[in-house]
Amino acid sequence: MSNVESAPAEVECAARPAGSGVEIHAPRDVPLGGPRAMPVRRTLPQRSRSLIGAWCFVDHYGPDDVARTGGMVVPPHPHTGLQTVSWLFTGEIEHRDSTGVHAMVRPGEVNLMTAGRGIAHSEVSTPDTQTLHGVQLWLALPDQDRGTEPRFEHYAPQPVTGPGWQLRVFMGDLAGSSSPVRVHSPLVGAELLLEPGTTLELEADPRFEYGVLADGTELEFQGAAVAPGELAYRAPGAAVLRLTAPPGSAVRAVLIGGEPLGETIVMWWNFIGRSHEEIVQYRRDWQQHIGAEAHPGADPATRFSAVPYDPLPPLPAPVLPGVRLRPRS
Repeated sequence: MSNVESAPAEVECAARPAGSGVEIHAPRDVPLGGPRAMPVRRTLPQRSRSLIGAWCFVDHYGPDDVARTGGMVVPPHPHTGLQTVSWLFTGEIEHRDSTGVHAMVRPGEVNLMTAGRGIAHSEVSTPDTQTLHGVQLWLALPDQDRGTEPRFEHYAPQPVTGPGWQLRVFMGDLAGSSSPVRVHSPLVGAELLLEPGTTLELEADPRFEYGVLADGTELEFQGAAVAPGELAYRAPGAAVLRLTAPPGSAVRAVLIGGEPLGETIVMWWNFIGRSHEEIVQYRRDWQQHIGAEAHPGADPATRFSAVPYDPLPPLPAPVLPGVRLRPRS
């Protein structure tokens, strides 16, 4: 998924302490996806927090009336140094990428795209989709793995259930469920569903820092109130994660977590690198690639290739800012 802004911009407001070692991060509305931009709510990166484990990007969208808004139309665009994690609550999205993969993103099924040294892909909501609702997440690849070959994986986790709750683990391990998709650092990602008034306690990994995104209903995380659309953060050290649904409402939440990455990264547009100069080169490679497509005879960049059978023209990169890009850690 592509960000229209010149960088995955930080949310302007500061984190709000909420007791029990929890920070609350409010979302910011941003446009996504090119000329027909779809609004999303972004809670990571923040000015006060850039990563939760290796998770470096959290966009939350919908419920979106596709008949009114046009849904998701994201033309071919590039990525480097990251993994994209697509998880839907409602609707369907068609995915195409430059490795030749053509797949559908459906509710309860994770699509994991590893960009590695470089990939291009597109995402378009299908004609039968009436409501689009879900999250788009990014993972920063550790330095030793960020030059890996691009790949795509799909997994449909079976639900784990208990009294008044259900969860699906799409990354890592939790509550006895394990996802087989390949990750490059210790982490977890799961969708949680709680019936009204339910409290769910999960064993935590004390090495992990955690984030909980509240979907359409307020909830409590570690005793702290989390409003719809907010992201709650808990530093490493917790032995138990405790979530509670209010008496009158069911809750949907997305849990992410992982060992702190321990590396400094540079994020701009759809690229993750380790220096300003790397990002400049990634942009140059992409622009050279789409220029070669538009003007036969130009020297193509080897980092990126075309998305087969995609009818949409590729999305040009925005202009770089006039200052050096700031590292995040």
